[in-house]
This record gives sequence, C-alpha cells and structure tokens, in this order.
Amino acid sequence: MFSTRYLPAAPVTLAIAAAALVLTALPAAAQDDEGLPFPEGWQVRFDREGASMDDLYLVTMTPGYHVTTGPAMIAWHPDSVATGDFRVESETFLFDPQGRREAFGFFIGGSDLMGPDQRYTYFLLREGGQFLVKSRAGTETPVVHDWTAHPAIVSYATRPEGSATAKNVLVLEATGDELRFSVNGESLWTGPRAGLATDGIFGLRVNHGLNLHITSIGHVPVR
Repeated sequence: MFSTRYLPAAPVTLAIAAAALVLTALPAAAQDDEGLPFPEGWQVRFDREGASMDDLYLVTMTPGYHVTTGPAMIAWHPDSVATGDFRVESETFLFDPQGRREAFGFFIGGSDLMGPDQRYTYFLLREGGQFLVKSRAGTETPVVHDWTAHPAIVSYATRPEGSATAKNVLVLEATGDELRFSVNGESLWTGPRAGLATDGIFGLRVNHGLNLHITSIGHVPVR
C-alpha cells in the first residue's frame, strides 16, 4: 500500500509563542484561513504544555501542506502507518528562517502520540546543512546520531540563486536490521534499527519559528 499525505504552503507571519506542549487533536476547520482548510483527520501535539493553536498555521495547500510554527510540534494522520520494510520520503521547502537554526523533518514509529508514553524516531535538518537522528520515549529524547554537516543538504543561505526557498528531499529506508538516511539522493548515515521505534505512525516534526511548504510526505513498502 502506498500512502501519501500533502502539506500546504503560504508564507504567513505568526507570533512565536512561548513554546508549549498541549495534546490537541485538531478539527478540520480549526485553522481555515482564506478558504484553506486544516488537513482533514490530522492531529497535532506540541512539545510543551500551554501552547495555543493560535500560534500554529497548518493547512492543506495543493500540492501538499503549509506549516508555520509557533511552538515546536509533531503532526500526523492516524492512517499514516509504515511497518516492516519501508521507505518514507518527504519533499520540503524552507522559507527564510531569519537566522534561526531550528530543525524540521519527519518521524516514524509513532505510538501513543497523544499519551504520556509517546514513542517515535525522528530525522531532522537545520539551517547550516546539518542533520540529526533522535528518538523519543515519553519525556526522554536520546540522540541516535548527533548533528552532522553534509554537503548534500541545501540551506536557505546556499539555495539556488533566485529561489525563495531551500528544497530538500528527505528519505529514510527501514529494511531488515538497518535504517538508511539520505537527502537529495545522497546517503547521510546508516545505523542499526535495534532499540528504536520504527514500526508505527509517521508524520511531520517541525521546531519553533519555521515556515515550510511540504509538497509530499508518504511511504511505500520495500520488497
């Protein structure tokens, strides 16, 4: 089964609230801006309590989705599930981060995402051309592979001349006992699958104060 979810883009300036973690399942109409709907069926969890949905802009904008944070958060559709051997891919366009080096990307292996025992593994990029792999188990977020620079990662500062965004295609392949991470067709790192949450829900992970368009996030089984 192939599953694809799209996220819309619309440059919007939002107040960057004091970060907060509220467990919120957002209704489809919660963030309707000029006719652009919140992605149907999606849910959101902020990193810290006290976050307001007024500080998150997340809409369906063909092709894909647009998100402007606000507080750091994860967002997902409950039907977006990848198990066994699979490949998750996301095409992301970063607008001007205004000097912030906040991270963005996606997670896999999600479970209990609205509860106290949330678990997932996440793959992130940040301005400056670096990537990170971490895991979450409840309130713990151990580093799997620390921030590492790679020339394949496009920063806003190194975007093509005339472009308003920095485009990166993030790919994670889970096959057998290995996880393979790549960006823009270039291998970044290969690590062991053991001990990490890999089978489960996948979705977006975006830290605070970022403006992104995600044209696609989806998965396909690897045979």
